[in-house]
Amino acid sequence: MEASEQSRFDTLYAQHLRALKLQGKAPKTVDGYTRAVRHIATFFDRSPDQLSIEDLKTYFAHLIDQRSWGLVKITRCGIEVLLALASKQMSNAYRYVLQKTLPWIDMLKPPKVQSLPDVLTLEEIARIVSATRERRYQTFCLPWQTNHSNTGWTTYSLGLRLGEALNLQVRDIDAARGLVHIRAGKGLKDRFVVLPSLTLACLRRYWQDHRHPTLLFPGNGTSITGAIDRGSTQKAFARVIADCKIKKHVSIHSLRHAYVTHLIEVGLNLRGVQELLGHSCPKTTARYVHMTRSQAQVAEGDSPN
Repeated sequence: MEASEQSRFDTLYAQHLRALKLQGKAPKTVDGYTRAVRHIATFFDRSPDQLSIEDLKTYFAHLIDQRSWGLVKITRCGIEVLLALASKQMSNAYRYVLQKTLPWIDMLKPPKVQSLPDVLTLEEIARIVSATRERRYQTFCLPWQTNHSNTGWTTYSLGLRLGEALNLQVRDIDAARGLVHIRAGKGLKDRFVVLPSLTLACLRRYWQDHRHPTLLFPGNGTSITGAIDRGSTQKAFARVIADCKIKKHVSIHSLRHAYVTHLIEVGLNLRGVQELLGHSCPKTTARYVHMTRSQAQVAEGDSPN
């Protein structure tokens, strides 16, 4: 961009970032929205407030062709917030970053896809644990007592999202009550999850290795500031999946899918599962019923017994 255009964009970007923070958006949401704004500015080499309706249609058509509908939705939200952001702190009064609206943006209609994720079996989880050599990742992604292995992964045995597991602290472990306090999960909601005794034992052994005063999973497994890097954890998991020759489309989040599916298969009611996972809507939890073995057998016309 030219210097004057860059200055214009920098001012607008700062207003956008401040507005998102004032609305209490989660850090991950702020990152996604602001990244989308930066990308569109780079694509056209000018500030987004200078783009025409046709420019924006061209850009969204490019995203649909080259990227995913998920990114389309994030970009749409980022641009909408940039151009006309409603402030919750002003009781129905609207605070605009730019005095513009984009009625055409409602033309974007992401397809309603009702796909189900691949589910790892207990046998596959045992193979993953056995193939994980680095202890911090073996403990991080630890344990669940099965007939196949006496180790699993913390992420699996507690049914955690990746960010929730990364942010676990020593103070979150309530050994006396057999619970883990999950703080500021999705939607900034706290919840408690059951702590298996084997998970507690493994976490204690791992903590003896690094003795970090606050974090359960400090970066590099040492007493330094900050938790294990998110990207490094995901890459390590992908390498293990490749080594195990598992062809399913899975990620660390798949351990959470496996956790809830296996709980339902052994008879835990959906209300209990909903509380453990921190779902706001029962329908979100109920969709896991379609991922169980018994449901698949019923669909095939066989008895679930």
